[in-house]
Parts: sequence; structure tokens; C-alpha cells
Amino acid sequence: MKILIALTYYRPHVSGLTIYVERLARALVGHGHEVTVLTSQYDSKLDCKEVVDGVNVVRVPVVMRISKGVIMPTFGIVATKLVRSHDVLSIHLPQFDASGLVLRGRIFGKPSVLTYHCDLKLPGKGLNRLVNGLVDFSNRVAACFADSICAYTSDFAINSPLLSNYLKKVHYILPPVEVDRIDNESVSSWANKQQIRDNYPIIGVASRLAADKGIEYLLDALPQLIASYPKLKVIHAGPIDDVIGERQYYKRLQPKFDKFKDYYTFLGTLDSFDMTSFYRTCDVLVLPSINSTESFGLVQIEAALCGTPTVASNLPGVRVPVRMTGMGCIVRPEDADDLSRGIKYVLDNNKKCHMKYEEIVYQFSPNLVADKYEKLFTDLLSRRVRNGNDVR
Repeated sequence: MKILIALTYYRPHVSGLTIYVERLARALVGHGHEVTVLTSQYDSKLDCKEVVDGVNVVRVPVVMRISKGVIMPTFGIVATKLVRSHDVLSIHLPQFDASGLVLRGRIFGKPSVLTYHCDLKLPGKGLNRLVNGLVDFSNRVAACFADSICAYTSDFAINSPLLSNYLKKVHYILPPVEVDRIDNESVSSWANKQQIRDNYPIIGVASRLAADKGIEYLLDALPQLIASYPKLKVIHAGPIDDVIGERQYYKRLQPKFDKFKDYYTFLGTLDSFDMTSFYRTCDVLVLPSINSTESFGLVQIEAALCGTPTVASNLPGVRVPVRMTGMGCIVRPEDADDLSRGIKYVLDNNKKCHMKYEEIVYQFSPNLVADKYEKLFTDLLSRRVRNGNDVR
């Protein structure tokens, strides 16, 4: 099967969405499919075409950026050619170009499957409000004409202003999650390099520094936490000062980061092996997201696989991993006091995972996720053939 996957940003850009698609694409290639990823050349240093882990990556040149969006004048030409030459479309939202891709699928008789990762809620007014509206409109057109839609959880879907209108065509597929297996000595060595062996507790953050992640509420919770745990250390893994569209947010928080510089350490973007050491070193992971731009939080499952509980915001979808695993607790979003309470509760109770390790590995296995997508694609293709709509 020739599968075309489309999304605005792909690796090496770091986000839950890009990591999800990378894992899915690799797994589909491992199942013997020909996979092409259509995305933006958001960095001019990236190749327009390359093969990564067996996945064909096609990047369309960007002439300008508007907030977190990109303008690609030749996208339509490239998309038309690729849609015609593939069997099925896997389109990942939010994406401004989603509606055009789905309509091309309709024209050329190619089934289209949307994966709705989260809402787009750019902060502020003016241009960002316009971008929000345009992308939302495109997403709604795409949802209307797509053959099927995938969501992570029913909890998010039924609370989503978009997905709740199309529940009859929504399929629920948990996201692909995997972590590297490393020995205790390697973890200890990594922690020594970070100079955090004498600290307790180690509070982890694994995310881009972005407004929707709610990092200011963790900073506001630190005085209470430091009073209880004078040797605490927050370690933050992920892109910090070069996050697309988030420069002003970084500047706004800079005074607080300076205030807590002895307690808050930025590690930058880590590779997969170092991320495993990161999770295993942490006593608790925090995910204080504030809105529906977060729909699950893959990092919660990655942490659980490493034996680390999470304190997560009580948001649709985001609360699901803690409820599934029983590992951690849920707190009110945008509430520093409740976040502090939740962190103390998890640390004091040393809450363990209710799910067996093997069960988590199985349910979130990239191969199982690929199996479910593969079945969905095959069913849609068979339906097209039965209806006489197979266009080559």
C-alpha cells in the first residue's frame, strides 16, 4: 500500500505530533508499506527530499511564516502529484492545508483519514486570532469530507468542538509510545553528569516551552514546594528559546526563570536514550497544560514505562493516562496551589502504576497502532473498490 502522510511540521521539529507521526510512519514501513511524508521545509537547511528510516520525506519550501503557520506557494502542485500517486491519505491536524488535501482525495478517489491531534489556540488577538479562524475552518471542511477520523480518546473527542460533530466517523486509536531500555548504571551516570544526584525531589518537565504548556503555574508553585523540599530540582527537557511562535512567552517567563535559577535547569532537546534516563531520574513528571492544544500527553506514558508518576491537568484527554495507569494524580489547570498539592501528594504517597508494564507496552506499541491504521486503510480501500470509485 502506498500511504501519503501529511502534516505541517515533521522531524527534526520536536512536538508530540511530530514524534507520533515519526513512530507511525516507521511502523508502517516495517509492515511493508511505501510511506511518504509531505511536510514543510520550515528550516531552509533541511533537504527538500530525503529518506529517513525507510520513510520518503518531501518538504515543500516555505516563503514566509505567519505565527506558527507557514506559506508554501508550491504546496498545491506537489500535493496534487503525490495524492494521485498514492493509495490512501493520512492527514494530521491541526493543519491549514488539510481541506485542500481531503478535497484532492475526493477528486482522485483516494480515501482520506484525518488524525485530530489537538485544537489550535494561538495566544493573543489580531493576526493570531485570524490564523486560529482560518485553520479551524480548514479543519472543519476536512472533517466534513474525510472518510474517517482518528482520535486518541473518546474523552477528548466528545469534548472537542470539532470532533463532537463527527463522532459517527471517529475511530479511537491510542498514540504510539516507546522508550529505550537502558541499565541502572547508565541512568546513574547520566544523573551524575547533570549534577543532580544530591537533589530531592527531581521534578521533570518534558515539553517545548510554549504558552499552552502552563509552565508559569509550575514556577508559581515553586515557593510552596521549596518550603517543603529545600533541595528540589526541576529539570526541563525540550526546546526552549527557539520554539516557533513562542519567543514572547519565553521572554515573559525569563524573570521567573532567573529568580529560580538554582532550582530550575534546562536540559534542551534530548535524544531517546537520554530521555529514558531523564524519566527514570525524575521522582515525578508534571504536565500543567492549560487548554485543548494538549489532548493526551505522550510523555505521561513514556514516564509510566520508566516507573515515574505524573501530575497532569484535569483536561479532556490529558487526564486519561493517569486514569488508565493509576500512576500519578490530576489537578486543576491554571492553579499553582493545586499543582503544588498534587506534586506533594504524589511524592508523599509514592504512588505506583496499576497497569502491568507489559500491558502498557502492548497498548501503546507502534506496531499495534500501525495495525489499526492499516486495517482502517484497507477497509476504506475495499469500500472504494466495491463502490466502483477506485481512481488511478
